[in-house]
Amino acid sequence: MPGTGSLFKRLLLGRAMRSDKLGETLLPKRLALPIFASDALSSVAYAPDEILLMLGLAGGAFVATHSWQITVAVVLVMVVVVASYRQNVHAYPSGGGDYEVATVNLGPRAGLTVASALLVDYVLTVAVSISSGVQNAATVLGFVRGHEVIVAVALIAFLTAMNLRGVRESGKAFAVPVYAFMLAIIGMGVYGFVQHFTGTLTPAESAGLTLKPEEGQGLTGIAAAFLLLRAFSSGCAALTGVEAISNGVPAFKKPKSDNAATTLLLMGTLSVVMLGSIITLGQWTGVKIADDPGAQLLRNGQPVGDSYVQHTAIGQLAESVFAHFPVGVVFVSIVTGLILVLAANTAFNGFPVLGSILARDGYLPRQMHTRGDRLAFSNGILILAGAAIVLVIVFKAEVTALIQLYIVGVFVSFTTSQIGMVRHWTRNLRLERNAKERARMQRSRIINAVGAAMSATVLVVVLITKFQAGAKYAILAMVVLFVLMLGIKKHYNRVRDELAIDWDVERPMLPSHVHAIVCISKVHKPTMRALAYARASRPSYLEAVTVDVDPDETQSLLDEWDRRDIPVPLKVLSSPYRQITKPILDYVRSIRSGNPRDIVTVYLPEYVLGKWWEQILHNQSALRLKARLLFTPGVMVVSVPWQLQSSEGAERDWIDEPPISGSVRGGAL
Repeated sequence: MPGTGSLFKRLLLGRAMRSDKLGETLLPKRLALPIFASDALSSVAYAPDEILLMLGLAGGAFVATHSWQITVAVVLVMVVVVASYRQNVHAYPSGGGDYEVATVNLGPRAGLTVASALLVDYVLTVAVSISSGVQNAATVLGFVRGHEVIVAVALIAFLTAMNLRGVRESGKAFAVPVYAFMLAIIGMGVYGFVQHFTGTLTPAESAGLTLKPEEGQGLTGIAAAFLLLRAFSSGCAALTGVEAISNGVPAFKKPKSDNAATTLLLMGTLSVVMLGSIITLGQWTGVKIADDPGAQLLRNGQPVGDSYVQHTAIGQLAESVFAHFPVGVVFVSIVTGLILVLAANTAFNGFPVLGSILARDGYLPRQMHTRGDRLAFSNGILILAGAAIVLVIVFKAEVTALIQLYIVGVFVSFTTSQIGMVRHWTRNLRLERNAKERARMQRSRIINAVGAAMSATVLVVVLITKFQAGAKYAILAMVVLFVLMLGIKKHYNRVRDELAIDWDVERPMLPSHVHAIVCISKVHKPTMRALAYARASRPSYLEAVTVDVDPDETQSLLDEWDRRDIPVPLKVLSSPYRQITKPILDYVRSIRSGNPRDIVTVYLPEYVLGKWWEQILHNQSALRLKARLLFTPGVMVVSVPWQLQSSEGAERDWIDEPPISGSVRGGAL
């Protein structure tokens, strides 16, 4: 019977999967779209609010005249970025995405810059999406209000469990809500457009209110331009998640690149349609979003006060479009909350894959490259979840605070990878002689060059407008991660160089002698097994060693030793201060000092126990001694186990077949 922990794991994650079943986890386009595009699609749930909120600082007239301009600019960036990434997935289908493009074409430091930016942004995606979903839920579900942090942490734990079950499993579970969100927003847009052109569209709840400028003054000149840039940078949140598909190409069914490019085009088209319809309907219905609604929104010239509840743009539109169909309002509200939570699933697919590639290249711990029971990169999933939970707790699940850290990383990766793609096509054009292929490459280079220029422009705008608001902390996190990954790489390189054999200079040599020592405290079965094993290994010299902590016990041991006529000499080490570890260490070192080419092998009898609490009562001296001996050059430590009755059957819970939690696996299949 497997242990309780193993049973719980099987119930939570499902049956372990063999490596040769990896093909069964690959995704068709219908599942890849909700998995990889949920982040990008969900951003249309809050990007319109961010645009209207920024513009609203200058008053309602400013919103009416400039919201469509900002939307057009954001859509233009979206079109260029999607077109650019379609080139990426064809040129680099291995799943390295922006990291691989930058590393190959611009060098390892550029690749590491992209990787650090993406890793930080993936963590922020989970924190922002979950917090946004929880805050939306709190407006409908009263019991959530005041407990946002707890609910957010619980949702992250749920997403973690679903993704540990495997990419395909999570895709099946989350596909319906994502498709329902698409249906809700596009359906609301179509119905709203029909109502507008038939003259039956109901004004939004905030249409009758006046939105006054912040502090009662309008903006002109440089201040107005800066506010437009802020609105544009906030609206560019709609582009988050575009890069996820280029990182997830290996998860697609064949032909991988074609399927990924098609999914990318579908995602971009849907995002543009949904964002455009929301902003357009918002203008037609008179939606107003204020940073401080109680003071900025006026009814009959008077502030509405703190009792006024400001709903999101989608919420107001749903009530307007479905004014005579309450079920539609409820449906839109529910699926919007779900998509905001499920947007985090994109990061749960992107972060572990990127972490695995970085671990393969030596920039992250090797454990990140291992696959779990369900062929998912479990360690990466758990690390992402832990980091996101920390952010949610620190920022108390407040989207307003978290959103300021957002977007920077995405445009760092966008810009760097597109510059890398320009160099990629330039290098290939030098070698290509086929006229048709050269023309295709030149078109691709132009697309990527435009993408690089536009991404760089947006990055500068984002840095200028969001640096003091919180983006500096995201940049600091990227720098820290960059330095940390460089340090990990240097460590792995140093270990590799230390362990490498220079066959021209050094040859592995046999030791002159092997001096074996069996550490004992009394004559019992574990001691006799250790002695028998040590004798069977035929060392050059063998002796038993005990430490004289209690003279009476030591004398009893000597008498027993002689009486049993044990054919191994027993040495007693003096210990006036009743220490056990130090006398043995000193003795081992004395042997080594006189014979540097000798090897000292120390045999330690150890009890094997089945209960965790039994470990506290036994083996502490052996563990301390082993820990110290491992740092002593020229010393081999051999543990000789003796299984006590309580350990009977425990091997079934610890054996690595079938796989269990903690077993070591490789990532490349």
